[in-house]
Amino acid sequence: MLEQRRLCIAVGSIFQETNHFVTIRTGLESFRNSFLLEGSDLLQLHATDCEVAGILKVCRSENADVVPLLAARSVSGGPLTAACYDYLKRGLLDRLRSAGPVDGVVLAMHGAMTVDGEEDPEGDILAELRSFLPTVPVVMTLDLHAHVTERMIQHADGLISFRHYPHDDTFSTGERGARLLVRILREDLHPVMAMAKVPMLVAGCEGMTFGPAPMAEMVARGEQLEQDQRVLSVSVVHVQPYLDLAAMGCGGLVITDGNVELAETLARSFAEEFWAKRQRFMPEILPVAEAIARGRSIDGGPVLLVDTADCAGGGAAGDSVTLLRELLNLDITEPTCVMVVDPRAAQRCISSGIGSTVNLSLGYQIDPSWGTPLQVTGSVSVLSDGCFRYTGGAYGGTIGAMGLTALLRIGPIAVLIMSNPTYDWSDEQYRAVGIDPGQYKFVSVKNPMNYRFAYRNTMKASFLVDTPGPTPAHVLNLPFQKMKRPFYPFESEIPHLQPYVMTSPHRH
Repeated sequence: MLEQRRLCIAVGSIFQETNHFVTIRTGLESFRNSFLLEGSDLLQLHATDCEVAGILKVCRSENADVVPLLAARSVSGGPLTAACYDYLKRGLLDRLRSAGPVDGVVLAMHGAMTVDGEEDPEGDILAELRSFLPTVPVVMTLDLHAHVTERMIQHADGLISFRHYPHDDTFSTGERGARLLVRILREDLHPVMAMAKVPMLVAGCEGMTFGPAPMAEMVARGEQLEQDQRVLSVSVVHVQPYLDLAAMGCGGLVITDGNVELAETLARSFAEEFWAKRQRFMPEILPVAEAIARGRSIDGGPVLLVDTADCAGGGAAGDSVTLLRELLNLDITEPTCVMVVDPRAAQRCISSGIGSTVNLSLGYQIDPSWGTPLQVTGSVSVLSDGCFRYTGGAYGGTIGAMGLTALLRIGPIAVLIMSNPTYDWSDEQYRAVGIDPGQYKFVSVKNPMNYRFAYRNTMKASFLVDTPGPTPAHVLNLPFQKMKRPFYPFESEIPHLQPYVMTSPHRH
């Protein structure tokens, strides 16, 4: 217990969410396209909405010395290459190893990152950290879509996840993680953790943490339980369903002050509640033609066409043109905007110039396993370097980089063609090329949840459309190999189901 002495806290972050159903791999360029800040450059994040900014705020309020390690963030994608992971891991741990004595460590991670040759990099980093800092308190913040592992539970003193989906609480999650570390250091706390999960994989489309929704109900119960002084933290974990790993599931992660039995009981209750509410997580999905028909019966717009199967924020390449193909086949006449990642097509538009008519083979150039390119002819109306600033969420305040970007007009359809996939928080990508989605009848969005915030004051309706891709609204068509059955929704009932429970050791 360090009541008076000035604290020294190391801070770092490696944040990526993996999707095992894409063919691409994530390298350093993907991190640099968001941010990769080494050493003191990490402090640049203080004015953003990221977890690191919340951690730094608490360190300032505690008058603590900060040891900045490394902060790296990438849009979701395939597993990291071994070389990419080694660079980031060494950049973080080697700085920590050479920093001299520290009182504690806070790491902001995702919890669903994987690497070629390493299925649990968060646990791997924690295990190596423990090899040279065996007793220093370590707190790790996670996305609420984390896959929490035995190794993570064994080597961390505290794991704390986001509470909100959409993720508008990244800053406050960083604050919560740093405050828990400070409490461990300043008070006579003995944190123990329990994680309980049930074999249930459901997409995030009905996983919102607001309104009358199952996740909202569980998060509210967790916050109420934290009023008990014995309970240090409750996290409700809705695992990333596009991983293919053993022992995945949804459940509860509870930290108590030395009371492992209480932690296990409460964690198990959240896993059981997930199972009881499992059917409420399954969304309605419509054929594109039906979504258009329903949208046409609604006065005004925008009507959102939610193409969640191609969500870059969930690891897809963003290069699907299935929705565009169907819109053209339906002879859409209403003003409509869609987006696609296709660097070759963007370069063609750049080379041709504004006002030119171009013939393009568009889409499925990055991950062709989900469809075939579409032949289109259109007029280039806008060209851009693709830079924009995020207005909130996990990337809030940082710069987004779509790369060379063009707006192609195909009759009433405006096609935003980007070179790089970027996380969809609001409508920043469209506005970066002068599109006001409020002026369109139909608007394609490729995120299963954030549109509920971005368009909550303007949308007239939203429909999940049935398209192919690696981030679908349900997982029934994905080829799982390592996630062993039975699990929901492949099996709706599992006789004698008991939650799987992991507990941490007493370290202090």
